Amino acid sequence: MKAFAFSLLTLLSFAGTAAQAQTAPVAAASPAKKGTEMVQFKTSAVCDMCKARLEKSLAYEKGVQAATLDVPSKVLTVTYNPAKTSAEVLRTAVQKTGYDADNVTADARAYDRLPECCKKTTGTH
Repeated sequence: MKAFAFSLLTLLSFAGTAAQAQTAPVAAASPAKKGTEMVQFKTSAVCDMCKARLEKSLAYEKGVQAATLDVPSKVLTVTYNPAKTSAEVLRTAVQKTGYDADNVTADARAYDRLPECCKKTTGTH
């Protein structure tokens, strides 16, 4: 009887661990607030000035709750309300700020207005 109870307990432990392992990555990738979505864009940002510029620009976009740029990886993470905006609108906002968003090139006029240190070819920060 003890062997049966031990086997049952072990089986339940493995089942619980497997269930946690399957849900953990999903929970980590999903936003904290219900009713929000998260999108990430690979940008052409090169320095902390780029970080400040992008985060401030996205903060003014309707429906955006948070925008954070990781400068070393150049990945901009945006948490937003999908009832108020979309990933495509946010990608366009990144472009209009003067930065590439994924494989879509920055708006030329906005890029020209960036400080020299923020431009892809001469970024030295």
